Amino acid sequence: MKSKMDLGTAAYDQVEEINEINQPLLQQLNTGTHDQAEIRERISKITNETIDETTEIRLPFWSDFGRNLHIGKHVFINSHSMFTDLGGIFIGDHVLIGPNVTIASVNHRIEPAERRHLELQSVYIHENAWLGANVTVTPGVTIGENAIVAAGAVVTNDVPANTIVGGVPAKFIKGINSNYKEQQPSQ
Repeated sequence: MKSKMDLGTAAYDQVEEINEINQPLLQQLNTGTHDQAEIRERISKITNETIDETTEIRLPFWSDFGRNLHIGKHVFINSHSMFTDLGGIFIGDHVLIGPNVTIASVNHRIEPAERRHLELQSVYIHENAWLGANVTVTPGVTIGENAIVAAGAVVTNDVPANTIVGGVPAKFIKGINSNYKEQQPSQ
C-alpha cells in the first residue's frame, strides 16, 4: 500500500527532527572501530528497537531515517548496505544481506511539480532469504521465505518463496526444494 508524505508538512518536519538525531549517530558509527555489541547498541538507538545479539552487522552501515527499519534475529548484514527505510523495511529472521545492497522503501513522485514529495511503500524480506552482493530492492517489494536474489539483481516485483531470481530487472531463474524449517538449530 502506498502512502504519501509531502514536503513542508508536520509529518515531514518530524522526519527531519529524527534525522537530526540519527545522522550524527550513523556518522559516528561509521567512522570508528566498534565490536559487534557496540554496533548493535548504536543501531538499536538509531532504529529505536533492540537489535538481537544473534545479529551481525558489518560497517559501514547506512540508513536515511532508521526508525522504520526492523531487523530480525540471526540476521547478517554485510558492509556498505543502504536502507532507505522511511516507508518501512522489515527483515525477517535468518536473512543474509550481501555487501553493497540497497533496499529502498521511498520513491519520489513522477509529476515534476511534486518531485520532492515522497511516496512510501514498505519492503518485506522474509525468513531465510539471501540477497547477494550489489542487489537493489525497490519500494513495495516482498521477498519470500528462503528466496535467493542473485548478485547485481534489481528487484522490482515480489519474489515468491523458495525461488532464485536474478538480472535487471530480476526474473525467475529456478525453484528451491527446501526443508529449511527442519534444518534450523534450536534457539
